[in-house]
Amino acid sequence: MNPEELEDDLLPEYEFDFSKAVRGKYYRQYIESTNVVVLDPDVAAAFQNSEAVNKALRAMLRFAEQTSSLTSH
Repeated sequence: MNPEELEDDLLPEYEFDFSKAVRGKYYRQYIESTNVVVLDPDVAAAFQNSEAVNKALRAMLRFAEQTSSLTSH
């Protein structure tokens, strides 16, 4: 279909005035409320999904807690 033949079916209430938009208005709030961690490709290749990563990290935390309690006595 030719672009000139396309009908503008956008409702009037959806016509936005982007001249008043603020770039990155919610960026800082978004960053502070998320905890996304990017894995290096070699590390990511060792895990099938985020569940596997979390399982491995929890095991490592348990191990760290156990070994630190042994050395602190």
